[in-house]
Amino acid sequence: MSYIKTQEEVQFIIEGGRILGEILDKLAQMAVVGVSAYEVDMEAERLIVEAGGRPAFKGYRGRKSDPPFPSTICASLNTEVVHGIATKDKILKDGDIFSIDIGMQYPVNCGLGKGGNGFFTDTAITVMVGDVAEKTKQLVNVTKKSLELAIEKCFLNNSIADIGKAVETYIAPQGYGIVRDLVGHGVGHEVHEEPRVPNYYDKDLESWKLEERAVIAIEPMITMGSHKVDTAEDGWSITTVDGSLSAHFEHTIIITKDGPLVVTRRPSEIN
Repeated sequence: MSYIKTQEEVQFIIEGGRILGEILDKLAQMAVVGVSAYEVDMEAERLIVEAGGRPAFKGYRGRKSDPPFPSTICASLNTEVVHGIATKDKILKDGDIFSIDIGMQYPVNCGLGKGGNGFFTDTAITVMVGDVAEKTKQLVNVTKKSLELAIEKCFLNNSIADIGKAVETYIAPQGYGIVRDLVGHGVGHEVHEEPRVPNYYDKDLESWKLEERAVIAIEPMITMGSHKVDTAEDGWSITTVDGSLSAHFEHTIIITKDGPLVVTRRPSEIN
């Protein structure tokens, strides 16, 4: 099946994921009081191009009718869940939480992959800016923990449903909202591929078993209130309908016979 990658493709995805993790670590360090999302975005594009990659999100359209996405990163602030645009007037303030979601196609001009420009990886982090309220820290920490619990389910013959169940079992009893309108996804040949990877239990996905060399992006999107979201007038930014804060973490994972291989681990996570 097309969502199963070849060994050669897997090697490119591993290398691209390692680079993207390093880039995201550098961007996270930039997220301090007074910095604009635009500044982070410009550095993201520079680092991706310097590494021999191509920004996966810039110019992306989900449908032909959609406006092309204008940024290299999705820069989502506080009540923005995902797909926030990196503008000059989006200035980080003390107490903010700032989600940086970044994708890369790598390596460009290799003659393989989409358009001969290699393969896609995708990763995200929510950064706490300055002095953040205790309740906000808790939201960020449980969202990050839920991703790790989901990754622990990425073994051969487990199902996609097991992944969502792990997130929901951990998050729901704590009273947070689990965004349902947006989900994780397959990745590699395209930015978004099958299968869809929800952050909640979906019985229909019990039959979708994890196979060796499948590549998926798991990305819990957790809110401090309602799970319901809305799209802003810019056509991209997804916000919570009740104005509650939202956190988002993501990794690209390859399913191997020895368990999950998280290719986008940041150096700060490993050390």
